[in-house]
Amino acid sequence: MRGRRLCECASRESKLPSGGRRKMESSVIGVSPEMDFGALLEASFNSMEQPERGDLLMGTILAIDEQGIIVDVRMKRDAVVPRADLERLEGVTFAVGQEVPLIVINPEDQDGNLVVSISQARQSEDWLRAEELMQSGEVFEAIVADANRGGIIVPFGNLRGFIPASHVADLPRGLSEDERKDFLMTLVGKKIYTKVIEVNRKRRRLVLSQRDAQRGQRDQTKESLLENLQEGEVRRGVVSGLRDFGAFVDLGGADGLIHISELAWHRVKHPRELLSVGQELDVYILRLDQESKRIGLSLKRLQPNPWSLVDEMYHVGQLVEGTISRVAQFGAFISLEPGIEALLHTNQMGDPPPDDPTQVLREGDKLLMRIISIESHRQRLGLSLKDVTDEERARWTAEHGTVLAFIPAGTGKNAAATVDSAQDQNVEVAG
Repeated sequence: MRGRRLCECASRESKLPSGGRRKMESSVIGVSPEMDFGALLEASFNSMEQPERGDLLMGTILAIDEQGIIVDVRMKRDAVVPRADLERLEGVTFAVGQEVPLIVINPEDQDGNLVVSISQARQSEDWLRAEELMQSGEVFEAIVADANRGGIIVPFGNLRGFIPASHVADLPRGLSEDERKDFLMTLVGKKIYTKVIEVNRKRRRLVLSQRDAQRGQRDQTKESLLENLQEGEVRRGVVSGLRDFGAFVDLGGADGLIHISELAWHRVKHPRELLSVGQELDVYILRLDQESKRIGLSLKRLQPNPWSLVDEMYHVGQLVEGTISRVAQFGAFISLEPGIEALLHTNQMGDPPPDDPTQVLREGDKLLMRIISIESHRQRLGLSLKDVTDEERARWTAEHGTVLAFIPAGTGKNAAATVDSAQDQNVEVAG
């Protein structure tokens, strides 16, 4: 500030040629050219404006004693750092010859000393650094020093930063005040990532956010992960969440989504049928969207598509047992095995066909049917119930002991499928 500017002027003058220096000094101070340089410098110091409270200076430590530190601030008189100021700097040591930042706290005390503060100067530097970090949005490490019901406290240089409870990552919801404080106290001494979200020097308010830092850090991690991932490769991950529409898997700092349709080759009603949170598993990288930062995963692609084996497993005319998975007006979908779903069209249910299949068939019922068409390349397989004879049904029941449902001939709108127990009768009742 003023002290520094005056000092810089004196320094520049000392570098001038002797003639130019005398000419400049004569014109500025108004003394004769014959005066020697030492006298001129003294006159210059005597004419300097006094530093003011709050001025920022740089100084070099000359001496350290029990009273404090003597610092050369490149003025006519040295500055004094009181012992009380040094005590605010816990764990900090100083050495003669060391340069330190200073702030003027008293231009002249009762003893005529220029009193300066190192702690306040360092705080000023910390405020500047906090403002820079807030502008850049940079994430940094901090160690939690204390906690209360309102949040946690972390040191920030010579300042104290506050993280409100609402900005603490992974804070459980619905806690009482005491429970919340107990949780926050468990963080004391731990290293966390945080970022500056508010700086107010006048109110000495420095607010940080662990939640925003974690979100930002995960975004950075995700970007890095996206750069290294390749579609078609297999990665290890941990199930981090289950939703109706799919499962989230943590791939190491970033989550990918397994859509419910990619969990298995067969129909899945909810991901919890197959997965649980915390479960480790291999996943197939299905698609990467660099623009939206989304990672699409698949579990079923790690297994061969069952339809690729259909031609080897089935043939037209073959009798097959299947379970009704869905019933619609036009027919019923039949699960022959995981990943293989065939269609029993209404016209193939009986002669005549039922007026409303939803009234005569139920999900979960087992049927004996005959394969009437196979189009494995289109993943289609057609079945017929009416082409199965009573003798074939009875023989199947006797051999396999399966409880089978069937639609009696002449079924009307309100008729239901008939179910016979192989254990009870061993034969199927003919319609």
